[in-house]
Amino acid sequence: MSSMKTIARRAALIAGTATMLAGCMAAGGKPQLDAENYPTDYRKRHPITIREAEKTVELFIGNNRGALTPSQRAEVLAFAQAWKREGTGGIAIDVPTGTPNAVASGDAVREVNAILAAAGVPPGGIVARPYQPVDPAKLATVKLNYGRISADAGPCGLWPKDIGASMDRQYAENYQYWNLGCASQRNLAAMVDNPADLTQPRAGGEASGSTPRRTYALEQYRRGADTSTAYRNPNAGKISDVGQ
Repeated sequence: MSSMKTIARRAALIAGTATMLAGCMAAGGKPQLDAENYPTDYRKRHPITIREAEKTVELFIGNNRGALTPSQRAEVLAFAQAWKREGTGGIAIDVPTGTPNAVASGDAVREVNAILAAAGVPPGGIVARPYQPVDPAKLATVKLNYGRISADAGPCGLWPKDIGASMDRQYAENYQYWNLGCASQRNLAAMVDNPADLTQPRAGGEASGSTPRRTYALEQYRRGADTSTAYRNPNAGKISDVGQ
């Protein structure tokens, strides 16, 4: 009789252990997200990464027009100025071939090269490469490309867990849902002017200020006095406003 009780206790212990282990597994046999692989900080769930990306400007060239429009000339000039500021390599120009506007596109590329050269892009930094459009029904475009450093986060819209009421540990412990903070991270990455600003301050930021002026302002602030600069009135001493 005692042996039967011992066997029963062992069976109950094994069943309880199996239940606890099963509770640590999600559907499909994958471990559930816990504090270690489910960060509570949105910056760790959706980190902003710095990578090299490609900036592209497309020029729509008609079949019978090889010259650029005024707005297209402005786009090419702005593209060249942006390349001088943030480009990490040369400029590649993709020119369509075997299309109705192939000849017009070739004429447009010559004007593009002239604008780029006038903006200060060296001839050795420009390369033209032909390409065959995948869909012949669409108007083939002349594409200007260069590499640059870019910030990115995401992807957003991932929902590995149901955010509704459930028996999951994440719901019971009031964890943030996975997608929380993803949109704000992506917006910040898209708005930053220089991705390096996300990792380090710009050089000369603190040293460029006037140390005596900063010291004076801090001392005035400590004393509760006005920290603004008092400028001399240029009209002081005048006895007449004639001629003003």
